[in-house]
Amino acid sequence: MRTGSEPATARSALRARLWLSVWGFVWAIVGTALFALVGRTGWAVACGVLWLIVTVDLAMILRHLRQVPHYQPGPGIPPYPPPDRRV
Repeated sequence: MRTGSEPATARSALRARLWLSVWGFVWAIVGTALFALVGRTGWAVACGVLWLIVTVDLAMILRHLRQVPHYQPGPGIPPYPPPDRRV
């Protein structure tokens, strides 16, 4: 719900999240490869699962970054009224 107190220049932290995911992606790949080479199957599987999760997260972040900006009401539009809580 819009409260009307949002800053006019608010920005999403998607770019920071993108670079943190890239960092995790690289470490998951390196961890999977090194643990597989050393023979630590459990740790290699754990890093492989993390690799999969980070890949999905990266896809979601890139999807959100490619979306066009959505409509945002201007400062002249009052906030939405609170929902009617009749039960």
